[in-house]
Amino acid sequence: MAEPVLRGEDVALVRPYVLTPEERRERRARRERRRTLWLAVHGIDLGPRWIHGVEVAA
Repeated sequence: MAEPVLRGEDVALVRPYVLTPEERRERRARRERRRTLWLAVHGIDLGPRWIHGVEVAA
């Protein structure tokens, strides 16, 4: 049985250059959170630099 041909409109993949600025900010923030978590798992604490508007030492 022949496989159906997929059209570009039917594929859910989104190219990065098609993202809105808000989507880019969300992805960047998600990437930073994941990196921070990965480093924390390996014993490196980045922690927040600003807490309630006050700069804290790292």
